Formats: sequence, C-alpha cells, structure tokens
Amino acid sequence: MKSYIYKVLIAVFAVILTYKLTIGKELNQINDKINFFSSSEGRKELIGSLKKEIRKANNKENYLDEEEKELLKTFINKIKKELE
Repeated sequence: MKSYIYKVLIAVFAVILTYKLTIGKELNQINDKINFFSSSEGRKELIGSLKKEIRKANNKENYLDEEEKELLKTFINKIKKELE
C-alpha cells in the first residue's frame, strides 16, 4: 500500500511538472500579452507602433513587388469574370 501511494504521488508530480513546463508556460505568455494590451500603456504603445508603420508605408514608392502585383491582378481578373 505504501509503495502504491508513492507511485501515485510521483505520477501526479510528473504530470504537474510536465504541464507547467509545456502548456502552462505558453498560457502564461498569452496571459501576459493580454494583460499588456488591456492596459492603457500597452494600448498607447500599440497605437504608436501602428502610426509608425503607417508613416513608413506612406513613404514607400511602391507598396507591392512584382510577384504580388501579378497575383493580385490575376485574382481580380478571376473575380471580374465570375461576376459577369
């Protein structure tokens, strides 16, 4: 009976340790990000980052490279054909 209790305790400890090192760690990181974006400081930083990226995009000469242009062109042509 004593060895059974020890085995159960070791198994429970192993399961808890495995959970904490795998899933628990990921959940903590997600929770930290949610807390950061729900704070006013986090939202201000996010807005500042978005503004900076929009300014950078506005200063670019071309938004798309040649491959992206070709993909969008063929996609739009397919939609036009389907709508006719």
